[in-house]
Amino acid sequence: MNQKKRTLKDLAGLSTEQLEKIFQKGLTPDPEKLVGWEFNGYNIPFIAKLIGVKKFKKGFYQQGDEYWGYNIPVEQNPVDQPWQCRPSDDNPRRYAFYSVKPVTAQGKENKEPGALILNYGDGRNPVWEGSLLRDYLKQVDPDNDDLYLAKVYIALGPARAFPTFFIMERHRRAPGEIKR
Repeated sequence: MNQKKRTLKDLAGLSTEQLEKIFQKGLTPDPEKLVGWEFNGYNIPFIAKLIGVKKFKKGFYQQGDEYWGYNIPVEQNPVDQPWQCRPSDDNPRRYAFYSVKPVTAQGKENKEPGALILNYGDGRNPVWEGSLLRDYLKQVDPDNDDLYLAKVYIALGPARAFPTFFIMERHRRAPGEIKR
């Protein structure tokens, strides 16, 4: 029997406790399967709606032998409506860059073993573009390379505060060259 793959919308209505269980069972994503793609993203907490970042896009690219990513702002419409890039789908703003690396036991960013860390501190971002953010990304299901769950921490010196989760789902090919 063919089981239906979970989607962003399936996870968007779950509780923090349910998302935590899914995250802990998640797999380490293969960065090669992220590179060259843009993903629709959805922040879980209500405060994200208040500050206008409930919906967003993330993209991934490779530079030499390093993996990197970026964010794109989108229109803040309901989850069942299309993700529309700002200022436009043809000319989106790419900002809030981050490195993409496996979490290692000996590193200071080792909060969530088995994840990839999206480290905004490596992206030379100003504070208002997320330099304190550390996203720990896992693949939700072993047979679905399109759906990911991230646990987001804020770096406060050596401490990491856990504020929320976000979900991302593969959407479209990223441009061949990313300009910072």
